[in-house]
Amino acid sequence: MGCSISAGRIRMIRVAWRRSASTNSRVEHARRLAAAFLRAESPQQNSGGHVRCFRLLHPPDERSPLHRHPRAACYVSSSVFMSMASEGTPSPPHKHTNRLAEERSPYLLQHAHNPVDWYPWGQDAFDRAKHEDKPIFLSVGYSTCHWCHVMERESFEDEEIGKILSDHFVCVKVDREERPDVDKVYMTFVQATCGGGGWPMSVWLTPDLRPFIGGTYFPPTDHGRRPGLKTVLNRIIEQWQNNRPALESTGERILEELKKGTAVAAKPGESPPPAPEVANRCFQQLAHSYEEEYGGFRDAPKFPTPVNLMFLMSYWSVNRSTSEGVEALRMALHTLRMMALGGIHDHVAQGFHRYSTDSSWHVPHFEKMLYDQAQLAVAYIAASQVSGEQLFADVAKDILLYVSRDLSDKSGGFYSAEDADSVPASGGPEKREGAFCVWTASEVRELLPDVVEGATGAATQADIFAHHYGVKEQGNVAPEQDPHGELQGQNVLIVRYSVELTAARFGLSVERAEELLAEARGRMAKAREARPRPHLDTKMLASWNGLMLSAYATVGAVLGDKALLERAVQAGNFLREHLWDAERQTMFRSCYRGDEMEVQQISPPISGFLGDYAFVVRGALDLYEATLQTEWLRWAEELQLRQDALFWDQQGGGYFCSDPSDGTVLLQLKEDQDGAEPSANSVSASNLLRLSHYCGRREWLQRSQQLLAAFSDRLTRVPIALPEMVQALMAEHSELQQIVICGQRDAPDTSSLLAAVHSLFLPHKLLMHTDGDADGFLHERLPVLSSMSRPEGGATAYVCQDSTCSPPVTDPQELRRLLLERRAE
Repeated sequence: MGCSISAGRIRMIRVAWRRSASTNSRVEHARRLAAAFLRAESPQQNSGGHVRCFRLLHPPDERSPLHRHPRAACYVSSSVFMSMASEGTPSPPHKHTNRLAEERSPYLLQHAHNPVDWYPWGQDAFDRAKHEDKPIFLSVGYSTCHWCHVMERESFEDEEIGKILSDHFVCVKVDREERPDVDKVYMTFVQATCGGGGWPMSVWLTPDLRPFIGGTYFPPTDHGRRPGLKTVLNRIIEQWQNNRPALESTGERILEELKKGTAVAAKPGESPPPAPEVANRCFQQLAHSYEEEYGGFRDAPKFPTPVNLMFLMSYWSVNRSTSEGVEALRMALHTLRMMALGGIHDHVAQGFHRYSTDSSWHVPHFEKMLYDQAQLAVAYIAASQVSGEQLFADVAKDILLYVSRDLSDKSGGFYSAEDADSVPASGGPEKREGAFCVWTASEVRELLPDVVEGATGAATQADIFAHHYGVKEQGNVAPEQDPHGELQGQNVLIVRYSVELTAARFGLSVERAEELLAEARGRMAKAREARPRPHLDTKMLASWNGLMLSAYATVGAVLGDKALLERAVQAGNFLREHLWDAERQTMFRSCYRGDEMEVQQISPPISGFLGDYAFVVRGALDLYEATLQTEWLRWAEELQLRQDALFWDQQGGGYFCSDPSDGTVLLQLKEDQDGAEPSANSVSASNLLRLSHYCGRREWLQRSQQLLAAFSDRLTRVPIALPEMVQALMAEHSELQQIVICGQRDAPDTSSLLAAVHSLFLPHKLLMHTDGDADGFLHERLPVLSSMSRPEGGATAYVCQDSTCSPPVTDPQELRRLLLERRAE
């Protein structure tokens, strides 16, 4: 099973694909090749177990596995990764130390004391494999992946397995978050040949890095009809010695079929598909997958999928007068509301957990990821713009409060994740999922014992809190949501009643009830701080920091919150200082928190991938629109030029995920799914469109169109796979609305006009500011700005589209009315 990608999303895409496409014959052929090789050697797969043999997903390029367990990804049992001690806990002396002790990745460091002769991904490992003529065992995971912890404890800490691995293989450990290029290549192989994928990912390679067998989590020994890791290793050793040509031939042929089957390219002269038809189909496919009662898409497990929610709100913005547009907005707002009330939302310490294991958003997988916080903050602030509801704005602020407090480095960077597992407050050596977050009824009573004056029946604060958040004496987690008994007697907080109903139940005013609940949450947050904290992955990734930069800039601009905007600028400066080498024109993938809380870099640094450039470009553009500081536009232009030079496919259009010149990456992939993160090509399509207007570069508009054309087949057949790219297609079709504010940047009248713009959800807008400086960045590239004057001397706005501008506007309410009218048109 392993730590898997969204099961709900794979089902959604699969249904849509089956309605519009047939099996990809090339990758089907690859599956048959692999199956033919292993048929005689491998026991039949247990249909309820983990995928080992070669079975194909349909369609072949879905990037998600199936979940086969109610608690699914990153969860297996109450047994946990023992060496991940809580912060401040002294570690026992180590019997073994391997090369990973010299790394900075938290995931690699977790394996530094295994009795396995681990190498990091690199030339030293490849040279040894060739010199000793040994196959490579590649193990890929990440530091907050529960199943990765389990396989380490069961197998990689086992002396016998460690000896087999070290004697017969060159063992390479990869942090998928450090090296998404390596992960994508071999995950494509595993998914195409096994029928699913996830982490830990286990792949065996020839010395020239060609995969021949792959899977995910393996138990240490045979379990029923499922082969254990020892059995698999011994079988591969025997086959390597006695049947090596077949291994190598099968791997080579599969790789060649994958190269053909994963190709994404535009046909000569091809244009992007028609935006209205693609957007309508995307909406219909999402509507078909929508779950009415609690929102979200498909049944459990349920993932937040911000890319879907942002598409639905954008679809509404251009279809407001249609029943489909109204339905799209209802779907988005209902989903966001139910998530905010559910247990996936941390009501005590803010932020969102990874996903819900049930359909009602109640019992989560408790891991918290930076990329989720970033995208959800943007989705919630957009919902507040659309609806005017304070709830959504409050949730957006709470997400950023959590990130500022728990995922922020003093340098301005953002950490990657918090683990799901931690040691219970009651003690014991074993970590449990959710231990940091859940509550017993007795704990609630002890923390909130005071009788509330005037409350019905002499109710205590605990009574009111327990009623509102569904706390039960026996715990509120159903047994089927807790197959290993880790949450027995525990409560996951979920809002069961509105504040109005809770207030009425206890005879209180709404204001008093809100005050009591807020005070209770504060007390519980303070109590929770005394518990052993989950493992914190302090790796700082350029791409995820770019997403979070967008979140702070966007939320700060909408709310007019100077503190959030200052934090956004700090994040931008962090990226420029620590992850951008201006001299070499190179973005780095990652940096790390050192032992003295300093920012550290490995030598040599990992060069950035497509997502690192694309997400930071978006962040820089969003930061410009939030602060009007043109230095961020200059940097966005600089980054985009470098991205084009490194990753653009001159023949087929679109961007490769990694540098095509890297000979160790055997598949040049163009990611074609917006999943937990939007695909970098989707984000780039939008970036190019925005930059073409900001920089006066028509070639970037043409490049955006070429990119969209390259993904034409995917957009036409199964747009539900690329909702972020569909938004870019819609923006390209409707043309961006350019809003030019002329005035002194910090003057009150300028601020009032900007506030009017930021108050509205305008997904296809481009905001510019000019103060009359003819030598400025925008004036250099857009001479037309020189003709925009301030007739009355104060701040003035122009709204332009398709080379036509409105008369000058000076009143904020008039500007707001004009923008609403233009949006309706």
